[in-house]
Amino acid sequence: MAHTEFPVFLNEHLRANALPVEIGAVLTDIVAGCLAISKKVRLGALAGVLGEAGSGNIQGEAQKKLDVIANDILVETLRRCPHIAGLASEEEDDFVAANAAGEYLVLFDPLDGSSNIDVNISVGTIFSVLRKPHDGAAQSADFLQCGTAQMAAGYVLYGVQTQLVLTLGHGVFAFTLDDQGQFILTRSRLNVPAAAAEFAINMSNYRHWEEPVRVYIDELLAGESGVRGKNYNMRWVASMVAEVHRILMRGGVFMYPKDARDPSKPGKLRLMYEANPMSWLITQAGGAASDARQAILTIQPQSLHQRVAVILGAQEEVTVLADKHRAA
Repeated sequence: MAHTEFPVFLNEHLRANALPVEIGAVLTDIVAGCLAISKKVRLGALAGVLGEAGSGNIQGEAQKKLDVIANDILVETLRRCPHIAGLASEEEDDFVAANAAGEYLVLFDPLDGSSNIDVNISVGTIFSVLRKPHDGAAQSADFLQCGTAQMAAGYVLYGVQTQLVLTLGHGVFAFTLDDQGQFILTRSRLNVPAAAAEFAINMSNYRHWEEPVRVYIDELLAGESGVRGKNYNMRWVASMVAEVHRILMRGGVFMYPKDARDPSKPGKLRLMYEANPMSWLITQAGGAASDARQAILTIQPQSLHQRVAVILGAQEEVTVLADKHRAA
């Protein structure tokens, strides 16, 4: 991972990648929306954004006030962009039409990890950009593209620093927000080591997991005296954006596997808003991403709010867990 010697601003990075002007404008507007969200997150109670909203999203989950505010900010900002034909959000029942002549579609989780808002732990915005597959107004089916079709993906982490992590299909780059409101490149071509000694999973769900996952976790917990022959540390923030950021910065594996609490759901996380963009980031950094049975980026979406199991990070760990599922 290289550190830059001289400031490289986000707009300079976009120009250096010879992006079409249109997609550069889309990314600029996404970032503008995230900057507005960052200000709300930073102020917290001072802006009156903490607590429950008293409403639920299409998944039946209670919304925080900031979930709704962040979603509204992004929808309002991105609908004005002439190059965006439609938006899909984890917080919306259906896609939101924008400009019929636009060439691109944007999908986002406006505030990932929102259960952490009230306790001041890192949250973030995850986004993905697709090319609209035809002329004319956007349709719901246009969004149902495999993760391999993404034109850009990333997230903005509202943490100790506000950071943007972005891929355009040529590696993963991290930018830090300065005190002038500009994102400056601070890490180039992030790399996820193939081996890991750190894992992230919600252990309270152990009794609900499939047998291959329980066997795998037992092996990790056995440490150097077990079959894996080394000790592992466990982390859990309950914010996917924070978990993935840690893996991109120092390695590891993140898991949110299928469990038996609701047999109708193959997983907890959303394919279009969380799994696809995060999987592309991880694979662009040399890692792997799977639902334990196939590569996440090859899954053909069937609906806007489709859920999947997610295992991503160090190639060695993702492969071991996938092998256990195949052998089961």
